[in-house]
Amino acid sequence: MQDIAFRTLLYRYFFFGWLFKDANRGNLLERAAALRYNREHAHWLLTYMRRWAWCGLLFYGLGCATEWLLQSPGLSVLFYVPGALIVPVNAVIGAAWIGLKVLPATF
Repeated sequence: MQDIAFRTLLYRYFFFGWLFKDANRGNLLERAAALRYNREHAHWLLTYMRRWAWCGLLFYGLGCATEWLLQSPGLSVLFYVPGALIVPVNAVIGAAWIGLKVLPATF
């Protein structure tokens, strides 16, 4: 088995772009095959949503702890902002999941 660099593993743990094929390339049959492949792998998007949600909760908890225990609202911003940015990331992942799993395929 081939060893994968840690940064590649970290990237694959949080970002799902490597898992899907581009459905805008090739002729009609190639695009249909890529869309079918993407629909078959769309269940992994829920895993990525869960990972991002846990990271958001972790950042929010660290922000709360920093603000309450250390009495440092300025320092807590370092945790609140990434925690808040996780919300749109999950919205994009949710929209991709709905597009692949719920909506009908059109060409």
